[in-house]
Amino acid sequence: MLSRTAESLYWTGRYMERADFLARILEAAVRLAALPAKDAAAATAWASALASAGASTGFEVSGRAVSEKSVRDYLAFSPENGSSIRACLTRARTNARSVRTALTIELWEAINGAYNGLADFGEPGKRDDFVRFLEWVKGVSLAFEGAASRTMLRNDGYWFLRLGMAIERADNTARLLDVKYHLLLPAGERVGGQLDYFQWTTLLREVSALTAYRWVYRESVRPWLVADLMVLNRQMPRSLASCQGMIVSYLEKLATDYGRRGPAQRMASARLSQFNEAKIEDIFQSGLHEYIQRFLAENNGLAASIHDQYLV
Repeated sequence: MLSRTAESLYWTGRYMERADFLARILEAAVRLAALPAKDAAAATAWASALASAGASTGFEVSGRAVSEKSVRDYLAFSPENGSSIRACLTRARTNARSVRTALTIELWEAINGAYNGLADFGEPGKRDDFVRFLEWVKGVSLAFEGAASRTMLRNDGYWFLRLGMAIERADNTARLLDVKYHLLLPAGERVGGQLDYFQWTTLLREVSALTAYRWVYRESVRPWLVADLMVLNRQMPRSLASCQGMIVSYLEKLATDYGRRGPAQRMASARLSQFNEAKIEDIFQSGLHEYIQRFLAENNGLAASIHDQYLV
């Protein structure tokens, strides 16, 4: 496969996963901002959405003030934000169109239909309309992933598409967990209080893991158990450990197809072995924030290694 084709498939997967992630954090911000709490709570919820998306700096440069309308517009629709939902779906479609012959009809229709559907929604003004838009984006992501899983051959094209999704998902999960742990609870609110509990519950909803949490731990929501689920639990498909396992699997499939392993495979396998030895107690003792910052840096390093090995 040409590196140009591999790159387009890889970034199609990343952009579709990012659009789904943005829809989830915006949905959570809507929930959190609607809570009866102190005056600063709503602004904190929208600021946390920007931080989760890694968009705080760009938002500040745009000169906007943090509010529901401004953050919704910036993360979902703004042409100034190259990673808005609209930009992600547009870029996914552009990449997919450039490798149209590498996709099945069903997968192309899922991506192209998502792009065309943007025009039907416009820029919803009312909160209820905006929530319906977010539900549509999540549905689009499910249709994309289902079409890929059900219709594509298990060849290098499929592995590059899935590899992009796994790299992006790992980054997104880490950012979500870090923002909740360090930024979201307003000053003066009690850790372990009602607002703190609701925020952790909302975080679990963001990654479709609330039911999974109850099945695994069978007790009320506790921060260290949420972290355990989202960092180390391999049964949880959005956990860092699960994402790393998927990355290793897809890279090994590519190594088998191409007949050789490289730096990306070695780096990914070394990172996975760290999860085998990790315990959540040790992670909390050394600092969850510091652990996640290292993970994000290593994930970016792995993405760069994949790019150098396969995409140039």
